[in-house]
Amino acid sequence: IFSIFAFATCGGYSGKNIVSLFCKDGGNETLNFSFSYPFKLSQVLLVANNSAYCNHTVPETHLVGDASSSAEFFVAISVLAFLYSMATLVIYLGYMHIYRDSNFGPVADFLLTSTFAVLWLVCSSAWARGLHNVKYATNSEGIAATLSLCGGDASCLVTDHASMRSLNVSVVFGFLNMILWAGNAWFLYKETSWHKPPGPNAAQPSAVRTPPGAGI
Repeated sequence: IFSIFAFATCGGYSGKNIVSLFCKDGGNETLNFSFSYPFKLSQVLLVANNSAYCNHTVPETHLVGDASSSAEFFVAISVLAFLYSMATLVIYLGYMHIYRDSNFGPVADFLLTSTFAVLWLVCSSAWARGLHNVKYATNSEGIAATLSLCGGDASCLVTDHASMRSLNVSVVFGFLNMILWAGNAWFLYKETSWHKPPGPNAAQPSAVRTPPGAGI
């Protein structure tokens, strides 16, 4: 369930910001831009070519940054983890007798679960960093650094921010998944022969002794 929440809160995101330009001559103007998953910000148009703002012609300008690799990696791990969870659920419900009779099943399950725990840590950390870059590129500081008009002929301020609550939640779910999968890996390890090796062979029956004097 947590893997569903992870990719749903990230993969379905879209937002829109409104930037107010406070011109030095006293006039005010606005521009807006929309961005969404997979957050290829360098493809988001901020100002169309040769647009006029504050009595100045502004060249075509795009947002700066690209968080698509970390976002897509995060969503991919979320989907794969969900599919693996469904597959193991089918095995547990329908083929548990085969799973327990062979050492291969618990060992393979442990190794795959441990791998997913590590992948959750990596993708959640990468996406947390990517989200930080998205927030910077779309806030007032990032816009002022991107738009040549800002700082000289106008003051630029993002006056209407898109809510990024769901993106923050996706990062939280990512790290929660890491904890859950790591804990599950520990319990699976206890089911493998590495933790509880097969018991010793049954003692061989001792040779039958002939009582003293039995042949007399």
